[in-house]
Amino acid sequence: MDSTASTSDLQAMVRQAFARAAFVQDVGIEFVAAGTGWCEAGFKIEPRHLQHTGVVHAGAISTLADHCAGAAGQTQCQAGEWVLTAEFKINLLRPAQGDRLSCRAQVLKPGRSFHVVEAEVFAHQGEQRSLVAKLNATMAVVQR
Repeated sequence: MDSTASTSDLQAMVRQAFARAAFVQDVGIEFVAAGTGWCEAGFKIEPRHLQHTGVVHAGAISTLADHCAGAAGQTQCQAGEWVLTAEFKINLLRPAQGDRLSCRAQVLKPGRSFHVVEAEVFAHQGEQRSLVAKLNATMAVVQR
């Protein structure tokens, strides 16, 4: 995305990226908001997201954090560029339980070849929220 794009253009670009990602749609992840260098997304926790102990599966949490981080990174790209996850590390801090998960990702360091991005995932139960995971990712910047 061209770094001179308006906030509404960024929001539209990221919204389309979420809509075109079939696996993200299967998981139920929904775009919330985005701006230059950041993105927010989340999903309502449903039985399909749970592992055998009744907490949200690490795969669902990781998918939310990774896709949100990638979208944040994409907002720092120039026209004709994409980001692809080169690597990530996720710390699962506590079991994720509640009504929904939310994620906010922020680009820590944009670059020509790589962006470093951080994402935090929160579980919400009513008005209470708790940090359940933190992801640190390297996004490779590639030509389309």
